[in-house]
Amino acid sequence: MKALTQIESIGRTSTAEKSFAIDTTFVLFFLAVEFGQMLGNFALDTVLFAITLVMLIVLPYFLSTNEKPGFGNWVLGRSLIAIFAIAVGILFKQSLSVLPEMFRYLPMTLLIVTAMLSCYIQFYGLLKLRLAK
Repeated sequence: MKALTQIESIGRTSTAEKSFAIDTTFVLFFLAVEFGQMLGNFALDTVLFAITLVMLIVLPYFLSTNEKPGFGNWVLGRSLIAIFAIAVGILFKQSLSVLPEMFRYLPMTLLIVTAMLSCYIQFYGLLKLRLAK
């Protein structure tokens, strides 16, 4: 019986860790796509987006409470996702000459929606009632 309880707790831990990494990865992806669109013009917004992008690559590692992978692997994986998304943003900016103007705001809209969902998931996990041991 005790072994079954331990297996169930391991399953819950890995599921919570995966949902944490997945929702912040979606936010990272759409933020990097938006950054890729802004990359051509240098302004204060671009610098702030770059700082936010670096923070979103590194900081979720320290906010996780479960067992963590190596820091180098974490940063490398999320950096590759960010680089890919920046390339997608640059290509998306180039395709706006063909697409209608309303598609220009699609990455920011998706960023806002995923950030709201991520915030909800994080607060739910933080405020979820747990039994005292």
